[in-house]
Amino acid sequence: MTEHQGEAAGRPRFDASRGPRVLGPRDGKAVDLGAVGVRFMVWGEESGGGFSLVEHPIRGGHLASPVHRHTREDEYSYVLEGRLGARLGADVVYAEAGDLVFKPRDQWHAFWNAGDGLCRILEIISPAGFEHRFDDIASRGRSPADDGPRYGVEVDLEDTRRLCERHGLWFPFGPDA
Repeated sequence: MTEHQGEAAGRPRFDASRGPRVLGPRDGKAVDLGAVGVRFMVWGEESGGGFSLVEHPIRGGHLASPVHRHTREDEYSYVLEGRLGARLGADVVYAEAGDLVFKPRDQWHAFWNAGDGLCRILEIISPAGFEHRFDDIASRGRSPADDGPRYGVEVDLEDTRRLCERHGLWFPFGPDA
């Protein structure tokens, strides 16, 4: 049994047999990764592995993720509040409240708060499983580059440094941290 299979036993698939489920605005496990927070709203085990859902509050001027690419998951970032900057491949895009940014697997990407105030996004990850990486980083205090192969993720820290310099961003696992 893997570590996450043991965790999954505590989060059975939600099938409505226990009645309706409503997650309030302060419900769900929350962790702070420095530049970005993570509030776990739907764990993969609860969705049958199809997807997970997390909320990311991102501090102003902070890079939320290093430049990376996934081999297993697609990510969809729905902006709830603020202004999101994202590097998708070679392009930089900006999204406002109500916009959805698609980050397909195998595409190099990173995202950040492109404003001064708080930026909040809902992140849909499909298929599920990658949400455990956030939990691992928080519980072990590891750099996002440390466990990339375990999660099928490749990280480019040199490109991350250049991105931070170009956009005036701070990243807690960067060279200036």
